Amino acid sequence: MSGILAGLRVTECAAFIACPYATMTLAQLGAEVIRIDALEGGLDYRRWPVTAAGRSLYWAGLNKGKKSVRIDIRTPAGQELAQAIIAAPGAGGGIFATNLPATGWLNYDALRARRDDLIMVAIVGNHDGSTALDYTVNCAAGFPVLTGPPGSDAPVNHVLPAWDLLAGMTAATAILAADRHRGLQGAGQLIRIALSDVAFAVVGDLGYLAEWQINGTLRERHGNHIYGAFGHDFATADGRRLMVAAVSGGQWKALLRATGIGPALGEVTGEADRFAARERIVALLTPWFAARTLTQARADLDAQRVCWGPYQDVAQMLAEDPRVSPANPMFADVEHRDIGHTLTARTPIDFGDVAAVPPASGPVLGQHTDEVLADVLGLASGAIGALHDSGTVAGADDQ
Repeated sequence: MSGILAGLRVTECAAFIACPYATMTLAQLGAEVIRIDALEGGLDYRRWPVTAAGRSLYWAGLNKGKKSVRIDIRTPAGQELAQAIIAAPGAGGGIFATNLPATGWLNYDALRARRDDLIMVAIVGNHDGSTALDYTVNCAAGFPVLTGPPGSDAPVNHVLPAWDLLAGMTAATAILAADRHRGLQGAGQLIRIALSDVAFAVVGDLGYLAEWQINGTLRERHGNHIYGAFGHDFATADGRRLMVAAVSGGQWKALLRATGIGPALGEVTGEADRFAARERIVALLTPWFAARTLTQARADLDAQRVCWGPYQDVAQMLAEDPRVSPANPMFADVEHRDIGHTLTARTPIDFGDVAAVPPASGPVLGQHTDEVLADVLGLASGAIGALHDSGTVAGADDQ
Protein backbone atom coordinates (compact mmCIF):
# COMPACT_ATOMS: atom_id res chain seq x y z
CA MET A 1 0.00 0.00 0.00
CA SER A 2 1.29 3.44 -0.90
CA GLY A 3 0.34 6.73 0.71
CA ILE A 4 1.47 8.85 3.62
CA LEU A 5 0.04 6.38 6.18
CA ALA A 6 1.57 3.27 4.60
CA GLY A 7 2.50 0.83 7.36
CA LEU A 8 -0.41 1.73 9.62
CA ARG A 9 -2.96 -1.05 10.18
CA VAL A 10 -6.40 -0.35 11.62
CA THR A 11 -9.09 -2.93 12.32
CA GLU A 12 -12.71 -1.95 12.59
CA CYS A 13 -15.95 -3.54 13.62
CA ALA A 14 -18.54 -0.89 12.88
CA ALA A 15 -21.69 0.16 11.09
CA PHE A 16 -23.39 3.25 9.66
CA ILE A 17 -21.34 6.43 9.21
CA ALA A 18 -19.08 7.84 11.92
CA CYS A 19 -16.67 4.97 12.46
CA PRO A 20 -16.58 3.66 8.86
CA TYR A 21 -15.98 7.23 7.66
CA ALA A 22 -13.07 7.62 10.10
CA THR A 23 -11.33 4.47 8.94
CA MET A 24 -12.07 5.14 5.27
CA THR A 25 -10.33 8.48 5.71
CA LEU A 26 -7.25 6.63 6.96
CA ALA A 27 -7.48 4.04 4.17
CA GLN A 28 -7.51 6.81 1.59
CA LEU A 29 -4.23 8.03 3.09
CA GLY A 30 -2.61 4.62 2.71
CA ALA A 31 -3.42 2.81 5.95
CA GLU A 32 -4.41 -0.86 5.76
CA VAL A 33 -7.95 -1.01 7.12
CA ILE A 34 -9.48 -4.39 7.89
CA ARG A 35 -13.22 -4.71 8.43
CA ILE A 36 -14.38 -7.57 10.61
CA ASP A 37 -17.78 -8.42 9.19
CA ALA A 38 -20.41 -10.86 10.36
CA LEU A 39 -21.04 -13.71 7.95
CA GLU A 40 -24.27 -12.09 6.76
CA GLY A 41 -22.85 -8.56 6.82
CA GLY A 42 -23.35 -5.85 9.41
CA LEU A 43 -26.32 -3.70 10.35
CA ASP A 44 -25.78 -1.38 7.39
CA TYR A 45 -24.70 -3.91 4.78
CA ARG A 46 -27.89 -3.48 2.76
CA ARG A 47 -28.75 0.10 3.67
CA TRP A 48 -30.25 2.32 0.97
CA PRO A 49 -29.50 3.39 -1.68
CA VAL A 50 -29.14 -0.05 -3.25
CA THR A 51 -28.76 -1.34 -6.80
CA ALA A 52 -31.48 -3.31 -8.54
CA ALA A 53 -29.68 -6.43 -7.31
CA GLY A 54 -29.76 -5.17 -3.72
CA ARG A 55 -26.10 -4.13 -3.38
CA SER A 56 -25.75 -1.15 -1.05
CA LEU A 57 -24.14 1.86 -2.71
CA TYR A 58 -24.00 3.44 0.75
CA TRP A 59 -21.96 0.57 2.21
CA ALA A 60 -19.64 0.39 -0.77
CA GLY A 61 -19.03 4.14 -0.67
CA LEU A 62 -18.11 4.28 3.03
CA ASN A 63 -15.76 1.30 2.81
CA LYS A 64 -13.62 2.24 -0.16
CA GLY A 65 -10.11 0.84 -0.03
CA LYS A 66 -10.76 -1.46 2.93
CA LYS A 67 -10.40 -5.20 3.34
CA SER A 68 -13.32 -7.34 4.47
CA VAL A 69 -13.00 -10.48 6.59
CA ARG A 70 -16.12 -12.55 7.23
CA ILE A 71 -16.14 -14.18 10.65
CA ASP A 72 -18.89 -15.87 12.64
CA ILE A 73 -18.52 -13.44 15.53
CA ARG A 74 -21.42 -15.04 17.41
CA THR A 75 -19.24 -18.03 18.30
CA PRO A 76 -16.34 -18.19 20.77
CA ALA A 77 -14.04 -19.43 18.00
CA GLY A 78 -14.97 -16.50 15.78
CA GLN A 79 -14.57 -14.00 18.59
CA GLU A 80 -11.15 -15.44 19.42
CA LEU A 81 -10.11 -15.11 15.79
CA ALA A 82 -11.38 -11.52 15.56
CA GLN A 83 -9.49 -10.54 18.71
CA ALA A 84 -6.33 -12.09 17.30
CA ILE A 85 -6.62 -9.92 14.16
CA ILE A 86 -7.25 -6.77 16.19
CA ALA A 87 -4.30 -7.37 18.51
CA ALA A 88 -1.92 -8.95 16.00
CA PRO A 89 1.70 -8.03 16.72
CA GLY A 90 3.76 -5.76 14.55
CA ALA A 91 4.62 -2.11 14.22
CA GLY A 92 1.76 0.08 13.04
CA GLY A 93 -0.92 -2.42 14.08
CA GLY A 94 -2.90 -2.88 17.25
CA ILE A 95 -5.36 -0.09 16.41
CA PHE A 96 -9.07 -0.80 16.68
CA ALA A 97 -12.09 1.38 15.95
CA THR A 98 -15.73 0.63 16.69
CA ASN A 99 -19.08 2.30 17.23
CA LEU A 100 -20.71 -0.91 18.43
CA PRO A 101 -21.16 -1.59 22.17
CA ALA A 102 -17.65 -2.16 23.52
CA THR A 103 -18.67 -5.15 25.63
CA GLY A 104 -17.90 -8.87 25.61
CA TRP A 105 -15.21 -9.71 23.09
CA LEU A 106 -15.11 -6.01 22.07
CA ASN A 107 -14.24 -4.92 25.61
CA TYR A 108 -11.07 -2.85 25.79
CA ASP A 109 -9.58 -4.75 28.73
CA ALA A 110 -10.14 -8.07 26.99
CA LEU A 111 -8.40 -6.79 23.86
CA ARG A 112 -5.62 -5.06 25.79
CA ALA A 113 -4.83 -8.36 27.52
CA ARG A 114 -3.71 -9.60 24.13
CA ARG A 115 -1.65 -6.50 23.27
CA ASP A 116 -0.59 -4.08 25.98
CA ASP A 117 -0.09 -1.08 23.66
CA LEU A 118 -3.51 -1.43 21.99
CA ILE A 119 -5.17 1.75 20.77
CA MET A 120 -8.96 1.57 20.73
CA VAL A 121 -11.39 4.25 19.63
CA ALA A 122 -14.97 3.77 20.77
CA ILE A 123 -17.58 6.12 19.32
CA VAL A 124 -20.69 6.33 21.48
CA GLY A 125 -23.93 8.30 21.29
CA ASN A 126 -23.75 10.31 24.53
CA HIS A 127 -20.89 10.63 26.98
CA ASP A 128 -22.78 8.49 29.51
CA GLY A 129 -22.98 5.66 26.99
CA SER A 130 -26.66 6.05 26.14
CA THR A 131 -27.88 5.85 22.57
CA ALA A 132 -27.93 8.78 20.16
CA LEU A 133 -27.93 9.15 16.38
CA ASP A 134 -27.07 12.10 14.18
CA TYR A 135 -30.76 12.91 13.86
CA THR A 136 -31.44 12.91 17.61
CA VAL A 137 -28.28 14.92 18.28
CA ASN A 138 -28.98 17.53 15.62
CA CYS A 139 -32.46 18.30 16.96
CA ALA A 140 -30.95 18.96 20.38
CA ALA A 141 -28.12 21.11 18.99
CA GLY A 142 -30.48 23.91 17.99
CA PHE A 143 -29.92 24.03 14.26
CA PRO A 144 -33.32 22.74 13.10
CA VAL A 145 -35.05 25.66 14.88
CA LEU A 146 -32.65 28.10 13.20
CA THR A 147 -33.22 26.68 9.74
CA GLY A 148 -36.07 27.75 7.50
CA PRO A 149 -37.98 30.95 6.71
CA PRO A 150 -38.57 33.69 9.29
CA GLY A 151 -41.82 33.22 11.20
CA SER A 152 -41.89 29.45 10.84
CA ASP A 153 -42.37 27.41 14.00
CA ALA A 154 -41.66 23.94 12.61
CA PRO A 155 -38.15 22.46 12.87
CA VAL A 156 -36.27 21.69 9.65
CA ASN A 157 -34.22 18.49 9.82
CA HIS A 158 -31.00 18.31 7.86
CA VAL A 159 -30.31 15.65 5.23
CA LEU A 160 -26.52 15.81 5.67
CA PRO A 161 -25.33 13.62 8.60
CA ALA A 162 -23.03 16.40 9.72
CA TRP A 163 -22.33 15.16 13.24
CA ASP A 164 -21.57 11.62 12.06
CA LEU A 165 -19.09 13.00 9.55
CA LEU A 166 -17.47 15.35 12.06
CA ALA A 167 -17.30 12.57 14.63
CA GLY A 168 -15.62 10.40 12.01
CA MET A 169 -13.00 13.05 11.29
CA THR A 170 -12.53 13.53 15.04
CA ALA A 171 -11.96 9.79 15.43
CA ALA A 172 -9.44 9.75 12.57
CA THR A 173 -7.57 12.61 14.24
CA ALA A 174 -7.70 10.79 17.58
CA ILE A 175 -6.22 7.63 16.06
CA LEU A 176 -3.29 9.53 14.56
CA ALA A 177 -2.72 11.45 17.81
CA ALA A 178 -2.81 8.23 19.86
CA ASP A 179 -0.43 6.50 17.45
CA ARG A 180 2.01 9.41 17.82
CA HIS A 181 1.70 9.17 21.60
CA ARG A 182 2.34 5.43 21.44
CA GLY A 183 5.40 6.03 19.31
CA LEU A 184 6.77 8.49 21.87
CA GLN A 185 5.63 6.84 25.11
CA GLY A 186 5.09 3.21 24.13
CA ALA A 187 1.57 3.21 25.58
CA GLY A 188 -1.78 2.53 24.02
CA GLN A 189 -5.09 3.79 25.33
CA LEU A 190 -8.86 3.69 25.16
CA ILE A 191 -10.36 6.74 23.43
CA ARG A 192 -14.04 7.54 23.78
CA ILE A 193 -15.78 10.01 21.49
CA ALA A 194 -19.44 10.90 22.05
CA LEU A 195 -21.41 11.96 19.00
CA SER A 196 -23.37 14.52 21.01
CA ASP A 197 -20.16 15.94 22.49
CA VAL A 198 -18.88 16.62 18.98
CA ALA A 199 -22.08 18.51 18.15
CA PHE A 200 -22.31 20.49 21.39
CA ALA A 201 -18.64 21.44 21.19
CA VAL A 202 -19.28 22.90 17.74
CA VAL A 203 -22.30 24.82 19.03
CA GLY A 204 -20.00 26.43 21.57
CA ASP A 205 -17.10 26.94 19.16
CA LEU A 206 -19.33 28.88 16.74
CA GLY A 207 -20.53 31.25 19.46
CA TYR A 208 -24.11 30.06 19.84
CA LEU A 209 -23.80 29.28 23.55
CA ALA A 210 -22.10 32.58 24.33
CA GLU A 211 -24.65 34.45 22.25
CA TRP A 212 -27.27 33.51 24.81
CA GLN A 213 -25.10 33.51 27.93
CA ILE A 214 -23.41 36.85 27.23
CA ASN A 215 -25.87 38.74 25.05
CA GLY A 216 -29.08 37.14 26.24
CA THR A 217 -30.28 36.70 22.65
CA LEU A 218 -31.39 33.66 20.71
CA ARG A 219 -30.52 33.45 17.04
CA GLU A 220 -33.57 33.92 14.82
CA ARG A 221 -34.39 32.19 11.55
CA HIS A 222 -33.11 34.12 8.55
CA GLY A 223 -34.11 31.86 5.69
CA ASN A 224 -31.39 31.74 3.04
CA HIS A 225 -29.62 34.86 4.28
CA ILE A 226 -26.09 34.48 5.66
CA TYR A 227 -26.12 35.64 9.26
CA GLY A 228 -23.96 38.69 9.97
CA ALA A 229 -22.94 39.39 6.36
CA PHE A 230 -24.58 39.25 2.96
CA GLY A 231 -25.54 36.12 1.09
CA HIS A 232 -28.74 34.97 -0.59
CA ASP A 233 -30.15 32.85 -3.40
CA PHE A 234 -31.51 34.22 -6.69
CA ALA A 235 -33.48 32.88 -9.65
CA THR A 236 -32.17 33.26 -13.19
CA ALA A 237 -34.08 33.80 -16.43
CA ASP A 238 -33.86 30.12 -17.34
CA GLY A 239 -35.32 28.86 -14.08
CA ARG A 240 -32.07 28.01 -12.33
CA ARG A 241 -31.01 29.30 -8.93
CA LEU A 242 -27.66 30.34 -7.54
CA MET A 243 -26.18 31.45 -4.23
CA VAL A 244 -24.14 34.62 -3.86
CA ALA A 245 -21.94 35.23 -0.82
CA ALA A 246 -20.16 38.46 0.12
CA VAL A 247 -18.62 37.94 3.53
CA SER A 248 -15.35 39.83 3.08
CA GLY A 249 -14.92 43.40 1.89
CA GLY A 250 -13.29 42.18 -1.31
CA GLN A 251 -16.19 39.85 -2.08
CA TRP A 252 -18.67 42.68 -1.52
CA LYS A 253 -16.79 45.02 -3.88
CA ALA A 254 -16.65 42.30 -6.52
CA LEU A 255 -20.43 41.83 -6.30
CA LEU A 256 -20.99 45.58 -6.67
CA ARG A 257 -18.71 45.75 -9.71
CA ALA A 258 -20.47 42.82 -11.39
CA THR A 259 -24.03 43.99 -10.81
CA GLY A 260 -23.68 47.79 -10.68
CA ILE A 261 -26.12 48.18 -7.76
CA GLY A 262 -23.76 50.38 -5.72
CA PRO A 263 -25.22 53.80 -6.64
CA ALA A 264 -28.79 52.69 -5.91
CA LEU A 265 -27.79 51.10 -2.65
CA GLY A 266 -25.95 54.01 -1.06
CA GLU A 267 -23.51 53.76 1.82
CA VAL A 268 -23.28 50.12 2.89
CA THR A 269 -19.78 49.09 3.94
CA GLY A 270 -19.14 46.61 6.75
CA GLU A 271 -20.57 43.15 7.38
CA ALA A 272 -23.12 44.45 9.89
CA ASP A 273 -24.30 47.08 7.39
CA ARG A 274 -24.73 44.46 4.69
CA PHE A 275 -26.69 42.21 7.01
CA ALA A 276 -28.94 45.04 8.18
CA ALA A 277 -29.60 46.05 4.56
CA ARG A 278 -30.05 42.48 3.31
CA GLU A 279 -33.65 42.87 2.14
CA ARG A 280 -32.81 46.05 0.18
CA ILE A 281 -29.82 44.34 -1.40
CA VAL A 282 -31.92 41.33 -2.40
CA ALA A 283 -34.55 43.63 -3.92
CA LEU A 284 -31.89 45.37 -6.05
CA LEU A 285 -30.18 42.14 -7.13
CA THR A 286 -33.31 40.13 -7.93
CA PRO A 287 -34.06 41.83 -11.29
CA TRP A 288 -30.38 41.71 -12.26
CA PHE A 289 -30.36 37.92 -11.99
CA ALA A 290 -33.87 37.55 -13.44
CA ALA A 291 -32.68 39.23 -16.63
CA ARG A 292 -29.85 36.71 -17.16
CA THR A 293 -29.59 33.01 -17.75
CA LEU A 294 -27.32 30.99 -15.52
CA THR A 295 -24.68 30.98 -18.26
CA GLN A 296 -24.84 34.75 -18.64
CA ALA A 297 -24.75 35.33 -14.88
CA ARG A 298 -21.79 32.98 -14.62
CA ALA A 299 -19.83 34.99 -17.15
CA ASP A 300 -20.55 38.34 -15.49
CA LEU A 301 -19.89 37.09 -11.96
CA ASP A 302 -16.72 35.21 -12.85
CA ALA A 303 -15.35 38.23 -14.71
CA GLN A 304 -15.33 40.14 -11.40
CA ARG A 305 -14.35 37.13 -9.23
CA VAL A 306 -17.64 37.13 -7.32
CA CYS A 307 -18.06 34.33 -4.77
CA TRP A 308 -21.07 32.34 -5.92
CA GLY A 309 -22.29 28.85 -6.70
CA PRO A 310 -25.13 27.22 -8.63
CA TYR A 311 -27.85 25.16 -7.00
CA GLN A 312 -27.70 21.78 -8.69
CA ASP A 313 -28.99 18.29 -8.14
CA VAL A 314 -26.67 15.30 -8.46
CA ALA A 315 -27.52 14.77 -12.14
CA GLN A 316 -26.72 18.41 -12.91
CA MET A 317 -23.56 18.17 -10.81
CA LEU A 318 -22.28 15.24 -12.87
CA ALA A 319 -23.30 16.80 -16.16
CA GLU A 320 -22.18 20.39 -15.60
CA ASP A 321 -19.64 20.77 -12.81
CA PRO A 322 -16.01 20.09 -13.80
CA ARG A 323 -15.11 19.87 -10.12
CA VAL A 324 -17.10 16.62 -10.00
CA SER A 325 -15.48 14.91 -12.96
CA PRO A 326 -12.18 13.32 -13.98
CA ALA A 327 -11.01 16.86 -14.76
CA ASN A 328 -10.54 17.09 -10.99
CA PRO A 329 -7.59 14.82 -10.10
CA MET A 330 -9.42 13.76 -6.95
CA PHE A 331 -11.84 11.71 -9.09
CA ALA A 332 -11.48 8.70 -11.34
CA ASP A 333 -13.82 6.22 -12.96
CA VAL A 334 -13.60 3.07 -10.84
CA GLU A 335 -15.27 -0.29 -11.32
CA HIS A 336 -16.94 -1.59 -8.17
CA ARG A 337 -17.59 -5.31 -8.25
CA ASP A 338 -21.29 -6.20 -8.51
CA ILE A 339 -22.12 -2.50 -8.89
CA GLY A 340 -20.45 -1.11 -12.00
CA HIS A 341 -18.38 1.93 -12.91
CA THR A 342 -18.85 5.05 -10.79
CA LEU A 343 -17.04 8.33 -10.33
CA THR A 344 -15.00 7.71 -7.18
CA ALA A 345 -12.99 10.08 -5.01
CA ARG A 346 -9.63 9.64 -3.37
CA THR A 347 -8.68 11.74 -0.35
CA PRO A 348 -9.24 15.47 -0.88
CA ILE A 349 -5.91 16.12 0.88
CA ASP A 350 -2.98 17.02 -1.38
CA PHE A 351 0.36 16.35 0.30
CA GLY A 352 2.44 17.66 -2.57
CA ASP A 353 5.51 15.44 -2.81
CA VAL A 354 3.78 12.35 -1.36
CA ALA A 355 1.70 10.66 -4.03
CA ALA A 356 -1.98 10.21 -3.25
CA VAL A 357 -3.54 6.76 -3.03
CA PRO A 358 -5.68 6.32 -6.18
CA PRO A 359 -9.46 6.11 -5.73
CA ALA A 360 -10.45 2.59 -4.72
CA SER A 361 -13.55 0.45 -4.78
CA GLY A 362 -15.36 -0.87 -1.76
CA PRO A 363 -14.75 -4.53 -0.89
CA VAL A 364 -17.05 -7.43 -1.48
CA LEU A 365 -18.11 -8.97 1.81
CA GLY A 366 -15.41 -11.46 2.79
CA GLN A 367 -13.20 -10.61 -0.19
CA HIS A 368 -10.00 -10.56 1.88
CA THR A 369 -10.66 -13.27 4.44
CA ASP A 370 -7.90 -15.66 3.38
CA GLU A 371 -5.45 -12.84 2.66
CA VAL A 372 -5.80 -11.34 6.14
CA LEU A 373 -5.65 -14.71 7.91
CA ALA A 374 -2.44 -15.51 6.07
CA ASP A 375 -0.72 -12.12 6.14
CA VAL A 376 -1.81 -10.77 9.52
CA LEU A 377 -2.07 -13.98 11.56
CA GLY A 378 0.41 -16.07 9.57
CA LEU A 379 -1.97 -19.01 9.21
CA ALA A 380 -1.11 -21.76 6.76
CA SER A 381 -3.52 -22.78 4.02
CA GLY A 382 -4.53 -25.94 5.90
CA ALA A 383 -5.49 -23.97 9.01
CA ILE A 384 -7.43 -21.47 6.91
CA GLY A 385 -9.23 -24.31 5.17
CA ALA A 386 -10.19 -25.80 8.52
CA LEU A 387 -11.71 -22.49 9.59
CA HIS A 388 -13.79 -22.45 6.40
CA ASP A 389 -14.87 -26.06 6.92
CA SER A 390 -16.01 -25.31 10.48
CA GLY A 391 -18.02 -22.27 9.35
CA THR A 392 -15.93 -19.93 11.49
CA VAL A 393 -14.98 -17.82 8.46
CA ALA A 394 -16.23 -17.35 4.93
CA GLY A 395 -14.91 -15.79 1.78
CA ALA A 396 -16.58 -13.68 -0.88
CA ASP A 397 -17.88 -16.66 -2.80
CA ASP A 398 -19.34 -18.47 0.21
CA GLN A 399 -22.49 -16.33 0.45
